Amino acid sequence: MTDRSDHPIPRRRWGIAVLLGVSVLFNYFDRLALSVAAPSLRQELHLDALTLGVLFSAFSWSYAVLQIPSGMILDRFGVTRVGRIGITLWGVASAITALSGGYGGILLARLLLGAAEAPSFPLNSKAVGHWFPRAERSTAIAMFDGMAKFSQVVGVPLVAVALVWFGWRGAFWMTSGLSFLFLIVFWIRYRDPTEDERLSPVERDYILAGGAVPEGRANGSTTQMLGYILTRRKVWGLTLGFACYGYSNSLFASWLPTYFVQTMNVSLLKSASFTMLPWFIATVAQFVIAGWLVDRLVQRGHDETLVRKSTIIACLLGGLAVLGAAFTREVFWVLFWITISVSALTSASSIGWSFPSLVAPRGGSGIVGAVMNTMNAAVGSVSAIVTGAIVDATGSFAAAFVVAAAVLLAGVCFYGLLMGRIEPVPDLPARAAAPSALRLAE
Repeated sequence: MTDRSDHPIPRRRWGIAVLLGVSVLFNYFDRLALSVAAPSLRQELHLDALTLGVLFSAFSWSYAVLQIPSGMILDRFGVTRVGRIGITLWGVASAITALSGGYGGILLARLLLGAAEAPSFPLNSKAVGHWFPRAERSTAIAMFDGMAKFSQVVGVPLVAVALVWFGWRGAFWMTSGLSFLFLIVFWIRYRDPTEDERLSPVERDYILAGGAVPEGRANGSTTQMLGYILTRRKVWGLTLGFACYGYSNSLFASWLPTYFVQTMNVSLLKSASFTMLPWFIATVAQFVIAGWLVDRLVQRGHDETLVRKSTIIACLLGGLAVLGAAFTREVFWVLFWITISVSALTSASSIGWSFPSLVAPRGGSGIVGAVMNTMNAAVGSVSAIVTGAIVDATGSFAAAFVVAAAVLLAGVCFYGLLMGRIEPVPDLPARAAAPSALRLAE
């Protein structure tokens, strides 16, 4: 069933996609504030690069540990309730950062922020699965995942200006306030399709006919679902592939402002302007490549597996452009190579986030997304620390960029060889065998 202009379908679902995108924009303001404030904190607290890398990675520790529990909670209690609680805790964590008296307090606040935002991406992926047919899902995913990258365009200069005017504490008070404002909007506007009074019967039928993920819980407990999912080779392929993307993404998200300050010898505000450019172009590329192009090809009848897998592999290979930045200090060429790499990786991210709702068994998309993001966050935390250690040891970012390129090549192998076809895993049997008795399967 297609959304044709001669038989117009109401578009409530696209309003939901915008709402999910704004949620990611605001939660990334909370995340990126530390990377913008890092040069000031490093000077004020007398931190070396490795210690700063530990602070960057603290968010990912709790974020990674709580991904699977949050996915299980999400599949148990649903998007609406989990979303409201999570957004409340984002704001609290940023407020605690602003009140912190030193390194230890900021570290604890980052751990809380990681815990609060653990359900965010599995939640958005699950919501898109409920609200969108398969042939529109890449565009919907790009609308929320693209905001994670666009946050660098808007958030970096916004936080930088707040930091210059009000100090780093004022910058965190600002991000906290924005989170609480968004909580009000989300509380009023978000409902699942079956509970949304604004969703017309025509649009509901269109969504379901196009392969939307039905609401409802799976057979058995969430623990059984987790054990079942962990036996599926397809889930391991998308999980390990996405983690390899996450290594480079964490490097750029955490270290790019500091990289420009240290390598280009520029001011904090100048660094913010340099950081904006790659992320702005990347956001546009993500909507065009990972959103419009992929959905267009699928709608025209091209094999879904071929389209999605070949595109994500091409994007990971495009990320290897980071090697160009490893061997130059000229501003133009640094920005050129980093922009290509970031643009390719952001497109890979959107395609990667479309996979959980496309391959999960009924009632398991939250857990599949959480398993995928657990590995992503764990590898991301390692990336932040490894990058700091390399910079301390070598005095430059060149070797760190080479390591990131090697990890991306591993991701190509996982997506290309391990994941298999993009199709739903069979539903969990009503009387599932014990997880230990299940073999690793396609």
